[in-house]
Amino acid sequence: MEIPIQKKVLEANETQAQKNRKMFKEKNIFVLNVMSSPGSGKTETLYKTLKILMPKIKAGVIVGDICTRNDADRLEASGAQVVQINTDQFGGDCHLSADMIEKAARCFDLENLDLLIVENIGNLVCPAEFDIGESAKVVVLSVTEGEDKPLKYPLMFQVADAAILNKIDLLPYLDFNAKEAVDNMLKVHPTMPIFLLSAKTQEGFEPWIEWILDSVKR
Repeated sequence: MEIPIQKKVLEANETQAQKNRKMFKEKNIFVLNVMSSPGSGKTETLYKTLKILMPKIKAGVIVGDICTRNDADRLEASGAQVVQINTDQFGGDCHLSADMIEKAARCFDLENLDLLIVENIGNLVCPAEFDIGESAKVVVLSVTEGEDKPLKYPLMFQVADAAILNKIDLLPYLDFNAKEAVDNMLKVHPTMPIFLLSAKTQEGFEPWIEWILDSVKR
């Protein structure tokens, strides 16, 4: 006898995700689900992004990690309100689910938010499978990870609405073909906008910031 546990889990998550999406739409909040493998520079990218955005819009952040609030502490320095979710109490889940987001969202004054960023748990597999009620998904790939990652983990890039190729300041020192990496992303998702940038130097940030601001306005 086969028990379809995964199907039931995903169905329950989808139901909650739709409730989340309705709530965020009613509050006129753009929710950005940011996903990547560990070490992609996701937190630093978000910190620099928030430092630029905060004078223009009201932003909050939900940070997902199995343990610690190290990333939350870093992001709080941007001036944004930050809520931490640790999944070690749930057995160390490698993704955030819609019900976790719903509970965390209650910690914010949603009437005074324009943008809610979710920094998902570092993993190129599980977060892509779970809708959390976001407005858009972004995947971050760094030049230290390998050009073939979009082909090895296609679902992550298929579901993403945009992608970032991060740490381009390291390109002169690495045997990494940025064009090949971008081409591989486009093989998986041909219409996806891709931003080449450096979280350290902020090179290439302007198009990325414009994309967020335009998304929030819409």
